[in-house]
Amino acid sequence: MAVKKIEKGVMITLLILGGILMMVPFIWMLGSSFKPENEFTVIPPTIIPHHPTWNNYSRLFTEMDFLVYLKNTLIIVICSFVGLLLNALAGYAFAKFEFPGKNGFFYLILATMMIPGQVTMIPTYLIINKMGLVNTMAGIVLPGLVGAFGIFLFRQFMATIPTDLMEAARLDGAGEFRIFFRLILPVVKPVFAVQAILTFIGAWNSFLWPLIIANDERLYTLSVGLSLLKGQYGTEFGLQMAGAAFMVIPIIIIFTFFQKHIIEGYTISGMK
Repeated sequence: MAVKKIEKGVMITLLILGGILMMVPFIWMLGSSFKPENEFTVIPPTIIPHHPTWNNYSRLFTEMDFLVYLKNTLIIVICSFVGLLLNALAGYAFAKFEFPGKNGFFYLILATMMIPGQVTMIPTYLIINKMGLVNTMAGIVLPGLVGAFGIFLFRQFMATIPTDLMEAARLDGAGEFRIFFRLILPVVKPVFAVQAILTFIGAWNSFLWPLIIANDERLYTLSVGLSLLKGQYGTEFGLQMAGAAFMVIPIIIIFTFFQKHIIEGYTISGMK
């Protein structure tokens, strides 16, 4: 019994030390974002600034177009949530309806998961170019509206919902959309929650595709704007740290408050 307590104590200690080590870069970034530039050359270096200032954050919005980048990023996030609903509808169709070529089409969708996204960027760009959507917000948003993983996850979960529930709703006069929104969505709420969180993180961090498709800086996202900091303000470390913190903090907040839903969603998906 004593040996088990010692092992448990050692394991907890190692986990705490590992967690602290992993937090050091984030704490350094957050503290450095409030430093004036002359404090970066202080020896020994300081983690907590001696003379904290908000100047670095204010410069993000006065000297750079971070407010425009934020607006573009939020548009992509909102449109991605619309795409999440489309994924759920597609998963519902594959799980509960019969139509010609259903299995073959589903396997074809699954096969796209084995193709790296970088491989499809050139043909996707050519299609967007033919549609005349290059350098537009629609061109940035459209390719990411639906995804094979989301369809697969929703389909697998919805397939376990008893069809008798749907038949009973149809007998009561409910239409298919009402069944989906009033019956199916509440049941798949854990999966929907985890997909919503992952969708937010993916949309918030969108970098490569907006960089490729947008020639106008007014269409850049926060990630692209952060990369511009490295080139235009490469020697101003406080400004770069402020931009990085501005990008990371919302994701940490979202994950902190909704990590229970992430774990619950993956656990239920695995059990199903």
